[in-house]
Formats: sequence, C-alpha cells, structure tokens
Amino acid sequence: MNFQDFFNPDRVVDLSFFNFENAITACYYADKNLRVKKVNKNFKGFFPVLGNVKDAYFPDILKQLGVTDEQINLFENEIHNKGSVLIPKVKIIIDNNERLFSLLSTKTKNSDFEYLNGIQGQFVDRTNEHELTKQRDLLIEGQLKDKQIIEEKSKKLESLATRLAKYLSPQIYKNIFDEEKEQGVSHSRKNLTVFFSDIVSFTDLTDKMEPEKLALIINSYLSEMSTIAIKYGGTIDKFIGDALMVFFGDPETLGETDDALKCIEMAIAMQERVKELQSHWRGLGAVEGISVRMGVSNGFCTVGNFGSDLRLDYTILGSPVNLAARLQSMAEVDDMLVDENTKNLISSEVETDFVKEYTPKGFVRPIGVFKVKKLKSQKESKIRLSHKGKRVEINVTDSSDIRAAIEELKSIQQAYEKQLDK
Repeated sequence: MNFQDFFNPDRVVDLSFFNFENAITACYYADKNLRVKKVNKNFKGFFPVLGNVKDAYFPDILKQLGVTDEQINLFENEIHNKGSVLIPKVKIIIDNNERLFSLLSTKTKNSDFEYLNGIQGQFVDRTNEHELTKQRDLLIEGQLKDKQIIEEKSKKLESLATRLAKYLSPQIYKNIFDEEKEQGVSHSRKNLTVFFSDIVSFTDLTDKMEPEKLALIINSYLSEMSTIAIKYGGTIDKFIGDALMVFFGDPETLGETDDALKCIEMAIAMQERVKELQSHWRGLGAVEGISVRMGVSNGFCTVGNFGSDLRLDYTILGSPVNLAARLQSMAEVDDMLVDENTKNLISSEVETDFVKEYTPKGFVRPIGVFKVKKLKSQKESKIRLSHKGKRVEINVTDSSDIRAAIEELKSIQQAYEKQLDK
C-alpha cells in the first residue's frame, strides 16, 4: 500500500488549497487532465454565470466565459509544453460590463501525493489597473498633443515675431518686446537728431520703369540704407515711399553730441554706398542712376506711441522733424544740409559750409542752413571717450591712438605731482 492511500484525497486537496481559499484573486485547481477539482470563493464571485464547475474541463470554462479561441489554444499549448502560462489580458463580459483579467497557471508536482500533480492557477482582476493605465496613457497623449500644440504655436509666434521685426527698427522692436508694462501711454521729451533722405526725381523713375524692376531697385536701396542706419545705431522711424526717416537719441543715447556725429557718419556712409551701387541699379533699369538728397536737424521732440486703439506707431513729433524734411527738400543733388543746432554739435569733427539763413513755414525766426562737406578725420568712426569725476572731467576727442592718450594723461599726472612737491 502506498503512503498516499492512508489519506483522504479530497481532504488533502482541500488542505493544499487552503492558502488560496481567502485569496483576493479567483483561484482554481485542476487535475493533470484539466478537470477542475477546487475553486475558491472569489472564483465563484467573479464568475457567477458558471455555477458549479467541479470536474468541468477548464478550456470549456474559458469558452463559456467568452475567452477567444486563440487565447484558449495558447493556454493549452503553453501548459502542456512549458508547464506554465501567462495571458496578461483576458477580456470577459460580466453583467454586460467588460472586465480585464490576467490568467496565470502552472503545473504542480508532488512525489508523495499523486493527486496533487495537476494545474493550479488564478484570474487576477486588472480592470481598475487597466482603467488607470488607460487614463494615464490618455493623459500622456493629451500632454504630448498639448506639447505639440504649444510647439506649433511657438513656431508660429516665432515666425510672426520674425516677420514683425522686419516692420520695426531693431531698437523699437526690442523696446516693445522687452518692456513688461503697457506701452500705450508712454511719451517723453528728448533731444534728438533727425535724418530725412529721398531719391531725386523718383516720380519720373516710377513713370519710366516696370513695377517689378522698380520694386527691385527701391527694395535694394532701402535695404542698403537700413543696414547702414542700424550699423550706426539709428532708429528707423519709417519709409515714406522712397523717403527714409531715421532718428538718434532714443531709445538709447550716447549724448546729444555723439548722437549727432553718428547721424552724420551714417549719412556719409549712405552717400558712399549709393555711389558704389550705381552700376548695379543702372543694370536693373535706372539708366541715369540714383541721386539722393539729405537733411538733418537737432532739437527736442516728443517720442512715444501715437495712434488709436487699433493701431499705434512708435514715432517722434516736433519741429525738428519738419525742419529735417524741409532741409532735405532744399538740398542739391547728392548733398546734405543741416541746421545750426546740428552744425554746432558736430563742428569739431565735421567740415561744413554756410549756405543761407532760412525761415521755414511755421517757424518764427530764421534758421541757419549748412552744407556738410566731409569728416575732418578720415576714419570711418571714432569712439568719443569721456569721464567725469568729483574734481576732474576728461574728454578724449580722438581715440584712434588710445595708448597715446593714456601716456598723455600720465604726463599730466606727473606734472601736477611736481607742482605739489614745490
């Protein structure tokens, strides 16, 4: 007689299954022929439609639960060939609600009790976990979509900002986008140097040329002039047809003298560039080339945003604006006229000739008009250095050889020290 014959088989199975009775999963035990011998309370609670399943063939139970043929075949093949099986997602309809289970099963082996050699397994309800995972995936998907939308919007805004930058002077663009406060009511009075230029006989040019070629010429001209204006720190106010308006002293200023000098240096650089591009413009159809007149004035202007709630312009208002425009219209071909204020500011660096006294319309006194000849120094641009201390103010008018200026300052220091020693 075998050892196992001294024990009740059903009682032994019950004892071996004791740990699964109160499990939160739906557990079962089947013999090696896949006949169900034992299930726990949760198995009956999970699947009330099954009723009594004792001695039922387990694949038939799966069939009754609505498990797909593919998964049933997978279960049988895996359990027979590998001794264990895991099907992570088994969809079962319970009371018209779809629930998701994982099915885990494995062969059991016992050398003392042959009837314990069978199949032990459990259904794990993963419906809530699956719902949470699905919600997480939806949330992640939504975040990815939001991120994609944000990136697309950012690209559109970047593209818009790039296009908008072409309509504004760099200084004005920076002032608008860097400033946190509302710009609509910001105005101030500042001493500015104002520059006007236009193309001589531009109307005749427009009448003679095809629109496409005319556009090429005017865009080329304004692009070149704008590049020079930005190089010298000018704020481009606007284009009026072929006319260009630039001012110095806002939003940033070097001081009224250096602002005026930068303006004149800019204008001279423009004149030189116009000469260099004559052959190019003639090739485009401007047979007689392009000639430019310029006017510059200096004085106090009101600067800020002007316009309506629908459209604002960051611009300047004041008599220096009108005067610069008048001087430009008075100038001879390829010449530049400046008013007396500007002339006084630039006289140390720029040669000028007196032209006449002139009382523009709307002005109460005559204005001295001067023609700019050339820079006294041939250097394209000089840095004017200054320092004001408690007792001494130093102005370096020629920084072309800064080391020589430093040596000169040292010699002055030594001279004063000798005076003190005496």
